[in-house]
Amino acid sequence: MFEARFQSFEDPQPAATGPRLQALRTELDRRGLTAFILPRADRHQNEYVPPSEERLAWLTGFTGSAGTAIILADRALLFVDGRYTLQARAQVDGSAFAILNSGEITPERWLEANLPQGARLGYDPWLHTVEGAERLSRACANAGATLVPAEPNPVDAIWTDRPAPPLGPVSLHDFRFAGEYASSKLARIVAEIESLRADALVISDPQAIAWTFNIRGADVANAPLPLGFAIVPRQGRPTLYLDGGKLSNAVRHGIEAVADVREPAQFIRDLAALGEAHRTVRLDQATGADALARIITVSGGKVTRGPDPVAMMKAVKNPVEIEGARAAHRRDGTAVANFLAWFEREAPRGQLTEIDAVEAIESFRRDTGLLKDVSFPTIAGSGPNGAIVHYRVTRRSNRTIKPGDLFLIDSGAQYEDGTTDITRTIAVGEPQPEMRDRFTRVLKGHIAIARMIFPDGTTGAQIDPFARQHLWEAGLDFDHGTGHGVGSYLSVHEGPARISKLGTTPLKRGMILSNEPGYYKAGAFGIRIENLVLVVEGPAVSGSEKPLNAFETLTLAPIDRRLIDRALLTPTETEWIDAYHARVAEALAPLVNAESRSWLLAATRPLSAG
Repeated sequence: MFEARFQSFEDPQPAATGPRLQALRTELDRRGLTAFILPRADRHQNEYVPPSEERLAWLTGFTGSAGTAIILADRALLFVDGRYTLQARAQVDGSAFAILNSGEITPERWLEANLPQGARLGYDPWLHTVEGAERLSRACANAGATLVPAEPNPVDAIWTDRPAPPLGPVSLHDFRFAGEYASSKLARIVAEIESLRADALVISDPQAIAWTFNIRGADVANAPLPLGFAIVPRQGRPTLYLDGGKLSNAVRHGIEAVADVREPAQFIRDLAALGEAHRTVRLDQATGADALARIITVSGGKVTRGPDPVAMMKAVKNPVEIEGARAAHRRDGTAVANFLAWFEREAPRGQLTEIDAVEAIESFRRDTGLLKDVSFPTIAGSGPNGAIVHYRVTRRSNRTIKPGDLFLIDSGAQYEDGTTDITRTIAVGEPQPEMRDRFTRVLKGHIAIARMIFPDGTTGAQIDPFARQHLWEAGLDFDHGTGHGVGSYLSVHEGPARISKLGTTPLKRGMILSNEPGYYKAGAFGIRIENLVLVVEGPAVSGSEKPLNAFETLTLAPIDRRLIDRALLTPTETEWIDAYHARVAEALAPLVNAESRSWLLAATRPLSAG
């Protein structure tokens, strides 16, 4: 009945870990290196990377989006954060790699404590930022070791069947979706370069390139990104470095209205020329590779680094992008509501699998006729699989959804007018009291964020504890951030703003973020409730001494009423849920299919109605 076109469920091929480790150790010995550090990264520090950049997965078998391996002659280690500890243990040969939680010990701290005196640690300067390379250098110095650039990457020397780099076609992003012409964006960027007293800015983040030049690409899955670099000078025309094989004549002509287009091989030569002219070049501290700084400084130039000015411009959506986001969420909410109604009919029969659910929700989105891609591989975990934060179902792990389960589905879509991301946790049959208690505590945290009124300049770190307070009261917590930024037909995970313990960027009106507290009981169930929110002007408050902001909830889909313990809610929280559900019903009832409408109206009735 349903099928997934943008996702697959094939199990990753087990890595030939032993032979590959041995070949890598031989290569390191040939180069005179004691050890090598390998992050899961590409030249742009992308979250999603093309197959040709999946070195960590090829070597270790670990397919998560964040991790770092350290390989020595007598041992190998894999560092992952709390999101991926269960996944890493399932995918990686524990006899070859020791798996460590990077939240407990970072790779740098481990190196400082364990590198032998006189060791030579190899690193690929294209896969580490300048700051990251500096941290490694300090760790080596404290251990009496030396950090050594290893180019080309030693993994590439032994990866004989490495896929070719991607050649996804580039397209122009129409003004009716972008809301601002590239020429206007470039004028704003040049003004920032002047204020930073730099001669040029290197744009190393493909998201920033796509936004700046009003283009989109197809080089990685789930995000419409063109992989490339750009140099924007304080004076003169910008240059965009893209493989010509990605560009039609019409697209090239569109870009050349505002910038020169050159082949990627010319980028390093032009960067070196800036150095030879003793120019001051600004690099993005988050995505600018250490290799870029080395090219500039060795040639005689000066590097300054800090936040990419494009990142904040991109994060603050303009009125056209905001209206696009609202339209995308109405459309997406319709698809999700149709899915939830279908799931409610089918799941109690005990025949549905996790893959069935993934295929169904993608199909309902495709029925909109406007789906470009899913914004990330759908997370669909029933029972114990729901406790794996970044679980991805495969044919081997596929679980039948059973009565008594909690089912967590986290999914999203890419539309030209907006990017979506939503999580719902659904009871299959009668939930246990513990499930209802934990769900309601998560919901209370979600509501606390959704209802917040906060002074302009407030950061995500200041807001984050409000999502956790009711879990903390019960001695519980969740091991991920509360929210991430979201792009406008770009990456579903967008910086620089986030709601987390590490979120130091002030939240500005026009930013879109997720609101997604959760709770995970290993081996039993997972709970997460996620809506996207838009930072807007807050309500007027008598006597206020600062401008106030608030959140407008964009996501439209019912929250499972069966999992709510009303006794744990305050009247204000009950009022929020009822108002939210009334808004969902009003927006979606005219749009869902006839079979879903009666379910939707029942799912959104007031809590007092039972």
